Amino acid sequence: MRNGEWEDEVEITGLITAIVFGAIIGGLGRAIVPGRHAMSWLATILVGIVAAVVGTAVADLTGVGDTAGIDWIEICLQIVFAGGGVSLLSRARDRQPR
Repeated sequence: MRNGEWEDEVEITGLITAIVFGAIIGGLGRAIVPGRHAMSWLATILVGIVAAVVGTAVADLTGVGDTAGIDWIEICLQIVFAGGGVSLLSRARDRQPR
């Protein structure tokens, strides 16, 4: 494999992983926010991706990002940020005139 091909595969794998984790984190964020949400699943995935990145950054800054075993605190931070993103986006869409 040429070096350029390997980098493309890694980028595609990273993109697919980000979409899958974004869907999971975004879905869990939607689950913790009560009520109906005026947002698409694509918006949920994007909120999940952003929440995963922000949650990981906050976990790293506070020193809990790399622990032995499963990083439960990091996962909880990601879900909380996703819930906040879902809540903010849902409220912003509810306020838009239709």
